Amino acid sequence: MALPSVSSNHDTIIQDSWARCREFGLDHQSRPAFGQLPAQQVAQLLERNHSLVQTTHQQVLPFYENILSNSNCLILLADHRGQVLNSWGTKRFVEPKQSLGFVAGASWVEQATGTNAIGTALACEQAVHIEHDEHFLKANRFMTGSAAPIFDASRRMIAVLDVSSDSFLPPSHTLGMVKMMSQTIENRLILDQFHHSYFQLTFNTGLNNLDSQWAGLLVFDESGHILCANRRADNLLGVSLLRVNIEDLFKAPVSQLLDQVEGQPFELQASGHNRFHCLLKRPKAQVLQLRSVPSARKPLINEPSPLADMGLGDEKVAKAASQAQRLLEKNIPLLIHGETGVGKEVFVKALHQASSRSQQPLIAVNCAAIPSELVEAELFGYEKGAFTGAHHKGSIGLIRKADKGTLFLDEIGDMPLPVQARLLRVLQERCVQPLGSSELYPVDIRVISATHCSLREQVQSGHFRQDLYYRISGLNLELPPLRERTDKAALVRRIWEQHREPEQTAGFDAQVMALFERHPWPGNLRQLSNVIQVALALADDEVISAEHLPEDFFADMEMGSDFSQPGEALNAKANLASAADLSELLQESGGNISHLAKRLGVSRNTLYKRLREQGF
Repeated sequence: MALPSVSSNHDTIIQDSWARCREFGLDHQSRPAFGQLPAQQVAQLLERNHSLVQTTHQQVLPFYENILSNSNCLILLADHRGQVLNSWGTKRFVEPKQSLGFVAGASWVEQATGTNAIGTALACEQAVHIEHDEHFLKANRFMTGSAAPIFDASRRMIAVLDVSSDSFLPPSHTLGMVKMMSQTIENRLILDQFHHSYFQLTFNTGLNNLDSQWAGLLVFDESGHILCANRRADNLLGVSLLRVNIEDLFKAPVSQLLDQVEGQPFELQASGHNRFHCLLKRPKAQVLQLRSVPSARKPLINEPSPLADMGLGDEKVAKAASQAQRLLEKNIPLLIHGETGVGKEVFVKALHQASSRSQQPLIAVNCAAIPSELVEAELFGYEKGAFTGAHHKGSIGLIRKADKGTLFLDEIGDMPLPVQARLLRVLQERCVQPLGSSELYPVDIRVISATHCSLREQVQSGHFRQDLYYRISGLNLELPPLRERTDKAALVRRIWEQHREPEQTAGFDAQVMALFERHPWPGNLRQLSNVIQVALALADDEVISAEHLPEDFFADMEMGSDFSQPGEALNAKANLASAADLSELLQESGGNISHLAKRLGVSRNTLYKRLREQGF
């Protein structure tokens, strides 16, 4: 399928945006309304987008540090609703009256702030540059801005990256830079999701730009099925690469492609007339298992089976995986219970990949992340002109995007009651009626829901429909929090293996593993992953010891039940009942309190307190 040409020229973008602003009731003298979210909602916003912010900050921005340090500019990362997630760079050029627009939670949608780089990039779904006088609101004309949307592996727009400045920088400079950075983020998100279990093919027109962010990127399995591709790959090959086979793109069988030497450049002839320089990268670790698949594909193929590999020894997880496995091809809905961060979405992805729907979309919807007034439009879609601010092309909605695949409704307990009624009708009738439309569209979906709260209690309090509850809870599964899991050591080893560099083989010392076992892990698996990544970065190729763990790791330990007795943690290395023990240990650490605290597995405050008790 050829790609449609959807890019608009710059003048048209500005004219269309100004027209929308007038329709919103704005004039040039209007003040931008950035909105001020309560602190709790800001925290939830950042939690939902944690991996996106972390990827941008740790894996992308360092590569552009030299460019940015020589520019008087500010980088903003916003989510798909235009809400600021984080910023990097200088804010010196920001006028005091506008400062609220550059903090986490501030909104830059056109309805509230007029024509601007973030809001306009969201509206037209392409990279834009907005000069000083092209801002619709005069209050925003102190700056210029370039922004580019960020799309995930399913081609959903998930964020916008913006570079703003008060300087008259060449549009080609800032626009090119933000396009380059957004493409890098997209590539990193793809690789973080797929690189452990699947093959990667990077390709480009020249040999010298194979390692650039502008190279095409394909992720595929042993049968040649493409699971994911970046937008650059679409552009190079001139077709949409979702749900196609690699043999449809290149004049070479999959077996020939897989025989290539990893890291050694080779050439491939595309189905058209173009030849590309290519590099193959094999999966880091493959768990291969024979599995039956529909007759349209090979009867038996080697594929990763992540569901079978979910449990690493914990009985509760193994039971949940076993029960879910038995219902894979049954028309029985699943409801997953578990705290935030226990891996509910990872579990659902494993279910989807192990099912016969694995080649179809998995659409994940965080019901708590969508503003209540937009939930209906996001889920059910809408016709063009259905409401003020609706996209001029309309939207098919997330439920129809999941057709033939899996719809994952995360935090379904936060869904507004009116939307619950519409969802119930969809699940009963298996048809969707978009807002502003009289037509019904049939859908074939597998529904999996998840919640961190008790839906039974919400039913009793009137906040959740009883009929919907029984429609979505055919089988209830419980994923335990990390603090209760019996396979912590195996989880640590798996996450360490996922994030370590090839030369990092030293592992953890015994004290760190003991600390991991005792830790309360309020952030569950997400927190464990973060702690291990920080430790790997600080330890380089050394054995990971307590001094490589982040400070807040120890603060959490003091708040946990393991510290109910004063000074209990100070038995990590020796019996510290006497001042002589502390004095000796302090001397061994060269008087470095931070070093000694991490060595003992306590925070600095706890160690200071103990030192004062001993008369130091």
